[in-house]
Amino acid sequence: MRAIEITHPGGPEVLQACERPMPILKAGEVMIKVHAAGINRPDVFQRTGNYPVPPGASDLPGLEVAGEIVDGDLSGSSLKKGDMVCALVQGGGYAEYCAAPLAQCLPVPKGLSAVEAASLPETFFTVWSNVFDRAHLCAGETLLVQGGTSGIGVTAIQLATALGHRVFATAGSDDKCRACESLGAEKGINYKTEDFAEVVKAATEGRGVDVVLDMVGGDYVNREIRCLADDGRIVVIALLGGAKGQVDLSHILRRRLTLTGSTLRPRPVAFKAAIAKNLLQHAWPLLEAGKIKPVIYKVFPLDEAADAHALMESSTHVGKIVLQVQPS
Repeated sequence: MRAIEITHPGGPEVLQACERPMPILKAGEVMIKVHAAGINRPDVFQRTGNYPVPPGASDLPGLEVAGEIVDGDLSGSSLKKGDMVCALVQGGGYAEYCAAPLAQCLPVPKGLSAVEAASLPETFFTVWSNVFDRAHLCAGETLLVQGGTSGIGVTAIQLATALGHRVFATAGSDDKCRACESLGAEKGINYKTEDFAEVVKAATEGRGVDVVLDMVGGDYVNREIRCLADDGRIVVIALLGGAKGQVDLSHILRRRLTLTGSTLRPRPVAFKAAIAKNLLQHAWPLLEAGKIKPVIYKVFPLDEAADAHALMESSTHVGKIVLQVQPS
């Protein structure tokens, strides 16, 4: 099969087309003929040598795909060979065929193309697991999303808004802030010109937000603590601003705050299967009703994966970047 491999750690140019053997299915897996694959920030980290591949996973990049089930044991599932699905995988998405745990496959939502469906799994699994399962965003609570125009950001804004929550989001330009607002955020905050903690406190009449979804880390954490409501929760899912920061623990003690975090890729299939069930029940109806829409910034052919990574690293995009593997 045709695939894109990381020849050695480095810049986008180290992504090269290659021929690879077809994946060998393990128990509980299906073979997907890949029509499209989403690009995510962890793919960039893997390419630069900063995100180790979990034991047993493909060394090919790509954590989400959409395509046709062509092989595998589907006993006990409502899915069958020939069905179009999207799937969260541990790797191997940048290829014509990809093995995926059956429990991590979801039907392509009605009305969506394969390209649109390929943009869903990594961000939807991540947002649901962290915002709703780990941080327990509940009815009537508010959310602050750092990096509102990233793939994770546009998903978190839309999903939380569709479920009835007030959402605030940060972004790096006024245009991107307006994009956040067009997706449902009550206020887009330009982190280059505004103090997001002050803006959030003013907008909530001093109360603060209940949950912060943090992709920055570093010195952002103390500022996030300032804009948390009592009993608030910060969940860290990336460290774009650095792995170290000082935290005023007195706030955590006095105001009963929670600082937590997670990574999804190494978690077991059973953990991800539970997320898939929640998404099918709560998020997929919103997608099929058009209340949430995939935000695709640009689509590249598979062989232009290097150009897609360069765009990802430029941070000029709003939403997802997708590789098209099969012609539409």
